[in-house]
Order: sequence, then C-alpha cells, then structure tokens
Amino acid sequence: MTASPVTFTAAGSPAGRGGGPPPQLTHAYLQLHEPPRNGGTASPGPQLGRIPFQFNPKELALTKTAKWKRDAQRNAKKSGVPEFTGSDPCKLSLEMFFDATDTMDSSVVKRVEELFACCVPTDASRQQKKGSPPWVVFHWGGMVGFPSFVSSVSAKYTLFTPGGTPVRALCTVTLEEISGELAGQNPTSGALAARDIHVVVAGDTLHSVAYQAYGRAGLWRQIAEANDIDDPMRLRPGTALLVPAPEELSARGQ
Repeated sequence: MTASPVTFTAAGSPAGRGGGPPPQLTHAYLQLHEPPRNGGTASPGPQLGRIPFQFNPKELALTKTAKWKRDAQRNAKKSGVPEFTGSDPCKLSLEMFFDATDTMDSSVVKRVEELFACCVPTDASRQQKKGSPPWVVFHWGGMVGFPSFVSSVSAKYTLFTPGGTPVRALCTVTLEEISGELAGQNPTSGALAARDIHVVVAGDTLHSVAYQAYGRAGLWRQIAEANDIDDPMRLRPGTALLVPAPEELSARGQ
C-alpha cells in the first residue's frame, strides 16, 4: 500500500540531468472538484475546472499542529504529564498574483471572483440539498497537494484603469486539509476506513495501481469507482488517486 502523504506527494524524476534539455516552465493551478455525492470525506467528486496561477508562487507556507492537554497538579512542583489528544489538519497558505495591464480588461476581477466562489456551495450540491463548497487540490508540475477546502480568501486590488476597473490584484488563499483518516470504528457501523493516495507516474495503469495496493490487479474497478474514472485508459501523470483501504473492500466482500 502506498504511504499517505502528510503534505505533498510528487511524481516523476528530475529533468535536465546528464546534459539533457532544461525543464520547461510549468504553471501551478488549483484543481476544483465537486464535493462527494454522499457527503463524506472519502473521495472528491467530478472535476469542476481549475484556477491557474498567472505567475507561480514565490513561496508556500505549510502548517500542522498537534493538540496536547496538560492538567495542573495542585501539590506538585512541576506541571502534569502531557496527554496527546489529536492532530489538527494541515493548512497551506499561498499568494496568487493577477495582472491585466497588457489588456486593461476585467480578467483580474473574474479570477478573484472564481476564488471567492470556492467559499460557497456548488450548484450541484445545493440541488442535492447537501450544500458544500468545492474540494480543491493544489498542483504544480509533479507536486500534488492534499484534498482540501478553501477556508479563507483575501484580495487586494492595487491598480485600476482610469474608469475604475481593477487590473492588478494580490490574493492570499488558505487551503485546509480534508482529512480522510477515521478513528477505530465498529465494523458494523458502515464507516469508511482511511484511504491512501497514489500519484500517477508515466506507465501507471489502474491494474498496476490495484496490484501494488492489494496484490490483485482485478480490483482496479474499485479504484476507478472511488475516483469517478470513466475511461481507465486515460491516466494523466501527476493525478492523485484515492485508493480505498483493504478493510473497506473486505467489508464489501471483495
């Protein structure tokens, strides 16, 4: 089984070694997904599109914290023994810079509105009476972030046309991990076990991923179903696949 990443996963190998061609510029983007139809945290729904970075980020700020509890001891000279109570989700903060001084149009405003739309329920989720904003995954070349939601967006417009149209903006976006790991569950409760992530590399197939995860290539359909894959022959390198846990398949009798 592939190991679950704490922050990022990476696919492919470094380019430009041994006198080869230098690596090509790859622009980062935010991949948007419909939230899961069942309202859980097992796997994202179909892709909704992407928000590209006009300029790649200069830095990425990652945070993860652990929760500890320590009870005061009335008659002790030292504090009590700390007790670990859990981990908070990872958070990724980044900046997106948009500039339209060459066209002087409203494209910057449209990009900012796309980011703000990540904080409101999608139309499909509202129709299902399970309103939820889209899931978001950060991509940059072979680097793939964790499934997350946009917890905050702030936009600062810094340049305007004579008519007042913003043509330059700096946006600060915070993504918060949607954790798929559950504590121990009653086998009869129907709760999903934790799922791993496999990042597709050149040459991967659903059959090979299934064999690597379960030792049985014939279980590729379960991976396809978990990722809403209609065409198993089209796997793009860099794609993050959610791999159901073996316990989940056992519960289904597979």
